[in-house]
Amino acid sequence: MDKMPENVDQLFLQLVLSMQASAMQQMGKIASPFNGKIERDLKAAQFSIDVIEMLEKKMKGNLSDEESKIIGHVLYELRLNYVDESKKADEPESKDAEKGADEESEPEK
Repeated sequence: MDKMPENVDQLFLQLVLSMQASAMQQMGKIASPFNGKIERDLKAAQFSIDVIEMLEKKMKGNLSDEESKIIGHVLYELRLNYVDESKKADEPESKDAEKGADEESEPEK
């Protein structure tokens, strides 16, 4: 089975774009196609980003200019979104939630 499929370039891009969609879903940027819910798993998202980065490094010298640009853009976009979601995870919930908690803790008059 030494023969590569004729559409190997298309399959590679589909793999990268599929992993991008998975990472976006894992970051809570898009809903799950299975249950329609927004769920966030930043560890899984980081793994997906790491796998795409590994593919980029392993394929270096074997990618067309277009493929290199696409995978570079995908990684750039995912990293920016990951940083954004990581910051959200570090922030307290929302100001409204804090107000609600403060109001509940105050004794009634």
